Amino acid sequence: MSIKRARELRNNMPEPEAKLWDALREIKPLGFHFRRQVPIGPYYADFACHQAKLVIEVDGDSHAGREAGDARRDGFLESVGFEVLRVSNVDVMQNLDGVMREVVDLLEQRDGIGRKDS
Repeated sequence: MSIKRARELRNNMPEPEAKLWDALREIKPLGFHFRRQVPIGPYYADFACHQAKLVIEVDGDSHAGREAGDARRDGFLESVGFEVLRVSNVDVMQNLDGVMREVVDLLEQRDGIGRKDS
């Protein structure tokens, strides 16, 4: 896993990822900090909150036919303690409020795993 590759991914985020990133930064006052394009084992997570052990993956059309690979990736992330939330590009672009409600709900459920006090 290379830092250079992670930086490239951060600098070339697709529009749905950029939109979700802006929204995730707005919930930082709740005590949850997300990082983007985070190397975890052999994978790069689109977004990860280490405090809550939550990974968010934004899936576009390129994930069609890659279900087995995504399942392996999710299995690895879960094996090291992360919960994986997969959201579609369409949901991010057309229902960002709903996506963020789901994210906040998961963060609140996982609150005891490591949320810092605000």
